[in-house]
Amino acid sequence: MPSTQYGNFHDFCRDTGNLGSTLPVCNLFDPASTRQGGGWGGCNLTGISLSGGRHLANLGSIILCGIAIVTTAFLLWRSERKRAAVGRREMQLFLVGYIIIEICEIFTIGGFPLDSAVRRGFTAVHLAAIVATLWILMLNGLVGYQLLDDGTAVSLGLVLVSAGMLFIGTGYIALDTGFSWTGYWDSTLTNNNRAYALYTLYQLAPLVFLFVFFCLETFLVLRILGERKPMLYLGAAVLLFAIGQIFQYVISVHICSGTNGKINGGLFETLFTLLAVVMLWVFWSSITEDDWPMPSVAGSGAYQ
Repeated sequence: MPSTQYGNFHDFCRDTGNLGSTLPVCNLFDPASTRQGGGWGGCNLTGISLSGGRHLANLGSIILCGIAIVTTAFLLWRSERKRAAVGRREMQLFLVGYIIIEICEIFTIGGFPLDSAVRRGFTAVHLAAIVATLWILMLNGLVGYQLLDDGTAVSLGLVLVSAGMLFIGTGYIALDTGFSWTGYWDSTLTNNNRAYALYTLYQLAPLVFLFVFFCLETFLVLRILGERKPMLYLGAAVLLFAIGQIFQYVISVHICSGTNGKINGGLFETLFTLLAVVMLWVFWSSITEDDWPMPSVAGSGAYQ
């Protein structure tokens, strides 16, 4: 057996729930309630009781997802109304992707009563949307360098086609894992749930995309625009996102145990991710204002 923990989801699923983890990928594996399993041995997120012995496990996350959808729709509208908006369409694609993620989150980790097969289907879309949306965000980091004119058919086409390929690839692997169509991924369903492909696409690749985006934007702001204030917004976005992940992966089990299963860290992960997205939009907005001084480097004339 490999000595590394790379690819293992079992401990993550256990620490973010038992039968109903707030880590969406866990819905695909045998121990989950979506596969009629017995759980991972973690804390049961029961939430509030419904009729017939059912529970609405994660009402807080459902409400926050609704708030996130409305907030993001407002940011889409505000993006459209900005006069100087380099990368407007590309940023709007990212916001649309985030809305899709939040819609899926209501049905994957919100605990909304659903047929098990339907929840696994939503889970596949959820995972695929996360990967594709963060890929779009990374490409947003390239927009300010004006390698291609932003908002054109070529620019948007490249973003959509590449994101679509990641969406379809990730979605297929998740669906085949959850429904065992070919049986190729069946070895990932039990034991440590070692799923290399999903781990790489869902856990590792988004972090790489975020890191590249941060590096690209940091260089653009500090070296090309010669400004520092926007970095406060970008830094706040990174910090808020990191806090959300800590709640999800580290603190979740302690919150669940301390509240007797009423809430867990998934609620706070949803909240802090929403705040991070808002700060990312504020950062983008701050570097597309009308009053920036004209940069002296080629390729950045769009910030005039």
